[in-house]
Amino acid sequence: MSEPVLSSIDQGVMTLTFNRPERLNAWTDAMGRRYFDLLEQAEKDPAVRAIVVTGAGKGFCSGADFQTLDAIRSGTYDEEPDPRPNTFPTTIRKPIIAAVNGACAGLGMVHALVCDLVFTAEDAKWTTAFPRRGLVAEYGLSWVLPRLMGQQRAMDVLLSGRVFTGAEACAMGLVNRVVPGDELLPAAQEYARELAVHSSPASMDVIKRQVWGDWNHTLEESARTAVREMLASFERPDFAEGVASFLERRDPRFPPL
Repeated sequence: MSEPVLSSIDQGVMTLTFNRPERLNAWTDAMGRRYFDLLEQAEKDPAVRAIVVTGAGKGFCSGADFQTLDAIRSGTYDEEPDPRPNTFPTTIRKPIIAAVNGACAGLGMVHALVCDLVFTAEDAKWTTAFPRRGLVAEYGLSWVLPRLMGQQRAMDVLLSGRVFTGAEACAMGLVNRVVPGDELLPAAQEYARELAVHSSPASMDVIKRQVWGDWNHTLEESARTAVREMLASFERPDFAEGVASFLERRDPRFPPL
């Protein structure tokens, strides 16, 4: 049996590939466990500074595997759930970029949007799908979508479960960048390499925690936290290296986490 998620590292970037192309990379417990295990490995590996997540074949992730859904429907589902929640990628201390190459539906859409940045192929097919399966906005999408695209657009894609393209996803503010399909993975990896070379790992760690965490805070609370984090950053070697590399007109040599 092939690995449900493939992994490779190049120039500071780990690329993770959902690897069930015959099922459009439909989500299974085994795939989820492997994906989260690899994210934990990436976080601990000093050679990894950024992560790109994509899918093999024609899909990114088409949602929960229908065999799983049918087992839940019939009451025969007996898998032990992974204790790590589907929002687990938001806790990883390194930036994660989703490269949505094709079908991105339901739970697959959740896993794209809990990444820190999202690139999509212009013809990728997106859908929440939930109301068309008798389900609800799962795993925090009712919280994430309005913040990314506004309440009315979020209501549209959640209530209708309609299919929309990567190009429309970009127009609605759901993703960072839309590119032709054959340029998608290289574009995401090149962006990740820029982060790996030019951005401090310690800074990216704190910024990621600030952005995901500050959605629940007031502006005043966020500003107070930022002052504490800024003062702490002055004590790190990353700050000295960032200033020195600018003055010396060279690429920085930031230490790993």
